[in-house]
Amino acid sequence: MIIVANVLVALVALIHAYILVLEMFLWTTPRGQRAFGLTPAFAEQTKVLGLNQGLYNGFLAAGLVWGLIADNFGAKVFFLSCVAIAGIVGAITSSRRILYIQTVPAALALLFVLL
Repeated sequence: MIIVANVLVALVALIHAYILVLEMFLWTTPRGQRAFGLTPAFAEQTKVLGLNQGLYNGFLAAGLVWGLIADNFGAKVFFLSCVAIAGIVGAITSSRRILYIQTVPAALALLFVLL
C-alpha cells in the first residue's frame, strides 16, 4: 500500500511539474495556449500571471517531492490537500477539467497515503 501511495504522490508531483513548465515557459506558445484555451493576444497579455501560477504549482510539486524524499506523512497530506483544494477552486472558477486533472489524482493519492 505504501508503494502505491508513493507512486500516486510522485504522479501528482509530476503533473504539477508539467503544469509549471506549461505556465512558466510555454504560456504564449501554441501548446500552452491549447492547454489553457487562450488566444495568442490574451496569452501575451497574461504571461506574467501564467508565470506566477506556474511558480505556485512548482511549490506544490516541490512539497510533494520533499514529502517523498523525507518520507514525511504530514508533508504528503498537507500538499495533497492543497492540490485537491486548489483543483476544486480551479474547477469552480476556471474549468471543470481541472477537477479531473488535479483534484481526482490528488484525492486518490491522499486516500492511499491515509490508508
